[in-house]
Amino acid sequence: MSILTTTSSEFFEAKYRGGTDPWNFAANAYEQARYRTILRALSPGRYQHAWEPGCSVGVLTEQLAGICEQVDACDFAQSAVEQARVRCAGLPGVSVYCASLTEDAPIAMFDLVVLSEIGYYFTAEEWHDQVARIAHALQPGATLLAAHWLGHSPDHIQGGDAVHAELLACPRLLLDHSERHEQADSGFRLDRFSVRAGKYA
Repeated sequence: MSILTTTSSEFFEAKYRGGTDPWNFAANAYEQARYRTILRALSPGRYQHAWEPGCSVGVLTEQLAGICEQVDACDFAQSAVEQARVRCAGLPGVSVYCASLTEDAPIAMFDLVVLSEIGYYFTAEEWHDQVARIAHALQPGATLLAAHWLGHSPDHIQGGDAVHAELLACPRLLLDHSERHEQADSGFRLDRFSVRAGKYA
């Protein structure tokens, strides 16, 4: 039997087969608090075109639509995409499709990228490559926001702090805002960056 890696669509499809919202994004109090923190960290901005890879069932996608003219959201699992499409069906400007973070996307067209609970499914080397790819493709002045749980899971290859350390080390990203929320289940951290002008190695 083959081993399902955390960067395979089959890994996530298996999660959704066990429950329509396996992480309880729609109702969990921790998740709702994290979404409120994300929206507050992006306020009072109004964004033209956002990208949310790893959107799952679209709970955050729905909320991002309130501050963005357009939202492109994607997920590895077709089952999640179908749920997200239903959730966001009445929202103009929202597009949900099946793809992974590693697949080609027109990154330069976005002025907001939200990386929420996604980075720790990659190895350190893979995450380094993805951060560099995204940061160097974004236009100067664009916003990148990352929010990740700080606890431990057998599904996670890296911890949340390691995920954010890679973002902080990227020379093209300028840290604008940082929050760390500690709680019984280890909490989460949020960092918001702007993209610098010029070329960086």
